[in-house]
Amino acid sequence: MVPLLRTQLTDDMDTAKRRLRAQAKANRAACAAAGGADAALRLAEMFFDYIKIPAGTVVGAYWPIRDEIDVAPLMHGLLGRGAVVALPVVGEREAPLAFRVWHPAVTMADGELGTSHPPEHADEVRPTLLVVPMLAFDRLGHRLGYGGGYYDRTIAALRSTGSITVVGVAFAGQELDHVPTHPGDETLDWVITEAGAVRAPGLLLPE
Repeated sequence: MVPLLRTQLTDDMDTAKRRLRAQAKANRAACAAAGGADAALRLAEMFFDYIKIPAGTVVGAYWPIRDEIDVAPLMHGLLGRGAVVALPVVGEREAPLAFRVWHPAVTMADGELGTSHPPEHADEVRPTLLVVPMLAFDRLGHRLGYGGGYYDRTIAALRSTGSITVVGVAFAGQELDHVPTHPGDETLDWVITEAGAVRAPGLLLPE
């Protein structure tokens, strides 16, 4: 039996995260409306200022949905540096994400939860660098996601099988003083925004 106090703490944390997600969604939408396209270009520039990409690096990126910061300029920059770019595929509910190779000529397929991904015949690869979207972040590398746990499971699985660098990307305005966490939440190694970078835990690296 789960102790009552632990259950109560978990319930309180889940409630706090639900409320915070609603606020963070509205905040991210405002950030996107204020400077989406310009922020995407500055994000790509900032990324390459701080993250070194040897040729052949397999990078797991994402296809933006809703108001997520656009990583298309970043993805094209990665290809130009000789990286292999892959996009996530949502599978079983409790399974980690899989990653299929992407390039600009790929015809994207519709995925679960409003996502898009390369088709089934695309090669599946294991990233050694993962670019992660989010609703909010703090300077300790904590990330607020959508609540499904897909990225937490994926990061945990990748960390258990080899080297992986996890880079969260966001608008600078998505930063919070504190993101609540519970066991099972994976931390980020870096956060890159259009305004600078944070290398967890807590070291601000300005432009």
